[in-house]
Amino acid sequence: MSVQLNHTIVWCRDKRQSTRFLMDILQVPSPIEFGQMLVVQLANGVSLDFFESDSAISSQHYAFLISEEEFDEVFSRIRDRGLQYWADPGKRRVGKTYQHNGGRGVYFDDLDGHLLEVMTRPYQIGA
Repeated sequence: MSVQLNHTIVWCRDKRQSTRFLMDILQVPSPIEFGQMLVVQLANGVSLDFFESDSAISSQHYAFLISEEEFDEVFSRIRDRGLQYWADPGKRRVGKTYQHNGGRGVYFDDLDGHLLEVMTRPYQIGA
């Protein structure tokens, strides 16, 4: 059996504002309206489907694999916007990036408190 992630719902307060944030930071394509959602399609075929909620939003983690060149651009936009960033998901290493498996990465929050990560190399689980 071949299982692939197709999409996930990203709960948010304002889907237009949330998708604009993602577009500005990651330079992803403009969202497409689909029912009550705004859908951001990623390069590997997975989509993030932004859905508004009036309930409390539980923080989720979304990690994005990008190139070294894209990392420099994204990290520059994070700093230019004065966003706080961390080298770890526990948010203890403030103002730092991490190096792992020959690549770089950084964590930062979106507008709804979701923990976003950009990384240039995937983790090697079990290696």
